[in-house]
Amino acid sequence: MMQSSTPDSGGDYVVKLEQVPRWSDAEQRLSLAIQDDDDSSPLYPNLYSKDPLTSPPGVDSGGNGVSSRFPVNHDVNSKIYLWRGDPWNLEVDAVVNSTNENLDEAHGSPGLYAAAGPGLAEECTALGGCRTGMAKFTNAYDLPATRVIHTVGPKYAVKYHTAAENALSHCYRSCLELLIENDLQSIAVGCIYKEAKNYPREPAAHVAIRTVRRFLEKQKDKITAVVFCTTTSADTEIYKRLLPLYFPRDKLEEEVAVTKLPADVGDENGETIIYERKIRIKPLPTVTKTAPTTPTAPVDLPVSDNGLKIRRSSSFLDTYLDPAFMSISRDPDERHREQREKAAAQAKGGFNCGKLLGFGELGGPSLSAVEEYSLHSRYLAKANSLSLSEIAEMRIVYCGGVDCEGRPVMVVVGAHFLLRCLDLERFVLYVVKEFEPLIQKPYSIVYFHSAASLQLQPDLGWMRRLQQILGRKHQRNLHAIYVLHPTLGLKTAILGLQLFVDGEVWRKVVYVDRLLQLFKHVTREQLSIPDFVFQHDLEVNGGKGLIVDPRTKYVYQRPHEQ
Repeated sequence: MMQSSTPDSGGDYVVKLEQVPRWSDAEQRLSLAIQDDDDSSPLYPNLYSKDPLTSPPGVDSGGNGVSSRFPVNHDVNSKIYLWRGDPWNLEVDAVVNSTNENLDEAHGSPGLYAAAGPGLAEECTALGGCRTGMAKFTNAYDLPATRVIHTVGPKYAVKYHTAAENALSHCYRSCLELLIENDLQSIAVGCIYKEAKNYPREPAAHVAIRTVRRFLEKQKDKITAVVFCTTTSADTEIYKRLLPLYFPRDKLEEEVAVTKLPADVGDENGETIIYERKIRIKPLPTVTKTAPTTPTAPVDLPVSDNGLKIRRSSSFLDTYLDPAFMSISRDPDERHREQREKAAAQAKGGFNCGKLLGFGELGGPSLSAVEEYSLHSRYLAKANSLSLSEIAEMRIVYCGGVDCEGRPVMVVVGAHFLLRCLDLERFVLYVVKEFEPLIQKPYSIVYFHSAASLQLQPDLGWMRRLQQILGRKHQRNLHAIYVLHPTLGLKTAILGLQLFVDGEVWRKVVYVDRLLQLFKHVTREQLSIPDFVFQHDLEVNGGKGLIVDPRTKYVYQRPHEQ
């Protein structure tokens, strides 16, 4: 799939396009299959390897009947290449230079200007700059390529991530459009982002790959090759993981990709869809035409009032002036703010049953499907841009293996949830990020409540908000929540969740009193269980049923109970 050694920045040798294997070549699929099998990550034991299309044993890789948004297309796949090295060493029609608005040599792709010679910098100076998201064209001079396409990537901020995604998508599309306009057919493009502009690597790769896919679907007859070039091992691994999602090479990859694609994969051009900013106008009402009634006698009215009287009495015009026809939905953010303020005022001045029972604020506004989707997307984008390693180290939430029917399992350890020293906002971001791969298809949750009754727990209002952020896909695909060692207080809280938050989700709770019962649903080998859980199980069950070897963690029944 890629060159094993990276060419030097001086471009001392030229690599022809036919020397770079296509993405669709069979031997490249084999190279994916034999990559590192390191599955020792504490967050993903025995679940997924580095390749996201590697399914755990016994898991159905089907898409649950959901059609793929990126079906197998062999014609498109044959245009795609992945190259580890500098793009200007490739003999293609055009190479892409990621630069700044002034097209300065110092801010361009490292090594490009040195390889091309002084003529490139001189021509860039005469171009008069380039706007973010756009692209401009120059000669390639000493490069093996014919032309250089210069483009300016956007700055990234979590608050304005949608604008950054669409600007980056426009960078790739502008480069491809320039290629076609100049009757060229092959292009080598590196990662169009700058560390100084804070664009996270993986979200940028999603935008790049999906934009190229959508463009090739429309213009595949005019382009022969698009070479994704990476110069770091981090970018290489990202592209190796994401390319099968947007360019599946067979039906198996297509089916598995359905479960692993992010919620938002853009529109027909690959740009992020902003649902909440669409103008929503209600449909034109049906008008029933009736024959006009001729008055029996003329009515004498003052001239100034005549038109007013006719307008008020005309049922035909009233139909067109109906408020339902004239209304346009207001800005959703403003509407949510007003709803929250109204709910808060009612809770403050009135009787709040949730707070009286210690459940927290439950009177907030409910969200529509589109609003939940937007909320989830914002949290996921922010989570992907942050390092949340301190949350991961607490081991509150982590992936297990699969349950007895092959569904992935998420493990939650209640005793590790230390509310006094936990940043709840960062914890929510971590939960959204960890749950995202699982909630795309049916999955289960195992909750260890062992010894957790001594810790402060979040109230039901917070749980309601978390459920809204995870979205309806989480609610729909959740198979069961297996709760080990439940207490009376926990059962009361779950009853409150059923009554005040979401009965559909929290009726999926299955109470399990001992580990042996849990292993009927999820086998021992599929779970990473803290030592204190075994100890708690021995204490609450009086030593009946289980004996644990503390050295090997081997669990077995007492002889007289087998």
